[in-house]
Amino acid sequence: MTERRFKQVDVFTRRPFFGNPVAVVLDGAGLEPDAMQRIAGWTNLSETTFVTPAAAPGADYRVRIFTPRRELPFAGHPTIGTAHAVLEADIARPREGRLRQECGAGVLTLTVDGEGSDRRIAVEVPPAKFDSVAPAALARVRAALGLSASPGSEPRVVDVGPRWLVLELVDAAAVRALAPDFGALAEASRALGITGVTAFGRAQAADHALAVRSFAPAEAIPEDPVCGSGNAVVGALLDAAGALPGAAREYVANQGRELGRDGYVTVRVDPDTRRTWIGGHSVTCIDGAVRS
Repeated sequence: MTERRFKQVDVFTRRPFFGNPVAVVLDGAGLEPDAMQRIAGWTNLSETTFVTPAAAPGADYRVRIFTPRRELPFAGHPTIGTAHAVLEADIARPREGRLRQECGAGVLTLTVDGEGSDRRIAVEVPPAKFDSVAPAALARVRAALGLSASPGSEPRVVDVGPRWLVLELVDAAAVRALAPDFGALAEASRALGITGVTAFGRAQAADHALAVRSFAPAEAIPEDPVCGSGNAVVGALLDAAGALPGAAREYVANQGRELGRDGYVTVRVDPDTRRTWIGGHSVTCIDGAVRS
């Protein structure tokens, strides 16, 4: 058996046991995809990542990202948590405050600010692609969520690697009150060919502008505590509608409170490229090894 360095990192938080956990296997070289998938099923987290040497020119490392059921080309909190683990393990070092990560979506740029518990990492999300939703399919999703009122803006499927149906609700309280029928939502998600549903609403709070929840029961993830890609698609949708909160094209979203895992995601949309950036803090909760 081979011993491989392993970390479990809580992302979008400074506090252990909050935010969203990701499992990171730092010595992923030599593992076959089916072995990676088995390990991801064993950790039973929303995502598990595997770090290998980069193949793409200019990349600092390569990461492969697995849910309990399949591999993803990109996911937000696993990217940030993996970068945190890579920096702690001294596998890569930022150059002029930047890292370059190779993944299924290509080579992505990450920024690194600060050190230790003050370190903040952000990633430039792959370009968003937008699709409309047929009324009948939307009706199934709304029924599964228990919604009666119309959404606050036109729902769209937004694809940044994961494909999320994004719904704006009347306010943060409506988001926090959601109690989905996960079986019905899984069926509706499979019929639409989406990863899941992300709902958001505007908040009247000092520390966040939006409340967000992301549900992916078709991926064996009933609710993702603090979802990076879910927040990225909200930012992309708001930017496309000219409705970003505030005047600086940057805001903070809160997610995970309903699961006891409060987390905070900074979302920024570059005014020139129109690319969305997501970022935040991370903390390591487990540091050891796995055997495979």
